[in-house]
Amino acid sequence: MDRKQWIVDAAAKSFSLFGYKATTMDGVAKIANVGKGTIYTFFSNKEELFGHIMNRMIEEMKTVAEEAIDEQLPFFDNLYNALERLLDFREEHELALKLSQEVREIGTPMAVDALNVIERAVVGYIAERVRTAVEKDDIRPCEPEMTAFVMLKLYMALAVDWKKTHDPLGKDEVAKQLRFYLEEGLTRN
Repeated sequence: MDRKQWIVDAAAKSFSLFGYKATTMDGVAKIANVGKGTIYTFFSNKEELFGHIMNRMIEEMKTVAEEAIDEQLPFFDNLYNALERLLDFREEHELALKLSQEVREIGTPMAVDALNVIERAVVGYIAERVRTAVEKDDIRPCEPEMTAFVMLKLYMALAVDWKKTHDPLGKDEVAKQLRFYLEEGLTRN
């Protein structure tokens, strides 16, 4: 493995264990077992190194979402499958968990920005799927980014926020409610 990869892996470990605020270039150098100057041959500062790691995590998320897609399934089945896998990823990925914790406890601006970057990436991914579904005439024409935002927020409300004050919904019930509100709607036919 090359030194740059050691540094990236060490930094990912440090950010995952200590968060953005408590991670230092000295700490990353110690974990990577390289001199601090070696880090600066690849990354000009902590923000650039963190951005590299965030981009890598977003690519991993896209891969996870793509693996959930089955072109033979209807749009809403694929939407639910991708959202479920993305939520699982977020709940299992150490860096995503640490960033969420840091935002709750400290409100570190870079951690807040990182979570916003993740959300924008997920919304962008869903928006592309929405555009494709509109082109295939699988769903009605709509503004893709806004629709993707609403879809993500509704899913998060059902899967995460609901259980803060109610009995948690099972995965099948979340899928059923998502389908009800997004596909069927409230209007009587």
